[in-house]
Amino acid sequence: MASPPTSSAAPSDEATLRERLRRIIFEADTPAGKAFDVVLLVLIVASVLLVMWETVPGVREENRQLIVALEWVVTALFTLEYLARLWTAPSARGYARSFFGVIDLLSVLPVYLALVVPGAQSLLVVRSLRLMRVFRVFKMAHFLRQANFLLDAVRSSARKIAVFLLSVVLINVIVGSTMYVIEGAANGFDSMFRGVYWSIVTMSTVGFGDIAPQTGLGQVLAAALMIMGYSVIAVPTGIVSAEVASARAHDAPQPTCPACGWDDHDVRAVHCQRCGAVLHTAPAADRSPAADD
Repeated sequence: MASPPTSSAAPSDEATLRERLRRIIFEADTPAGKAFDVVLLVLIVASVLLVMWETVPGVREENRQLIVALEWVVTALFTLEYLARLWTAPSARGYARSFFGVIDLLSVLPVYLALVVPGAQSLLVVRSLRLMRVFRVFKMAHFLRQANFLLDAVRSSARKIAVFLLSVVLINVIVGSTMYVIEGAANGFDSMFRGVYWSIVTMSTVGFGDIAPQTGLGQVLAAALMIMGYSVIAVPTGIVSAEVASARAHDAPQPTCPACGWDDHDVRAVHCQRCGAVLHTAPAADRSPAADD
């Protein structure tokens, strides 16, 4: 007697479909995956332009139904994409908590939130952050590695910049309070807070012009603060630039594969990540002291 058919084929088909979709959604090495990402990037740009377009005076009133329909169509597509990523991701919780997972969720929430809070759909511009996937799609990850120099420099100079900003705040409080005493409410400085506001605007060389000193002593103090503002702008730039130069000085050149010519390796790599060939120059950190003798 023939045994009844088992239902093992169904889970297998589901697993195969899930794996196929995972490769298309999360990987850009296949033609289907790259096409999916390119279409996604185009859709993101179109949706951001749509949000900006509807803010033009008269546009939303004349094309309200069309704009609302397009917003819901795009949101529905992004919602399906987000759910598909949750279903196909190796770890749904890990993806949901990742940077891109949070951005993907925030890119669809404003439209649903607009049902309760009018105008919330303007927050859809957060979708522009999804364009950062362009680095992965078009194999530009080495650009991100170059950006690490700047991130490392900012982290290294964080304490120096914090001390600098504290000094700037104290200077603005002192100068703003002094200007309040010199000028008084008759010339627009009706509180120390207004004086501190003026001091910050003046030191940053913005100069809105909504409030200005009228007395000679106040104008002298304003001129001194303006001159000080030029030097203040240069300080954080110099700090970060010095840290960037220091980081680059300690960055070892990347080894080039003698077999395939691939040069996008980690500086500590011993074998080529593309073909597996042994690299000519082993990283300095991996050499023994005896090798240098």
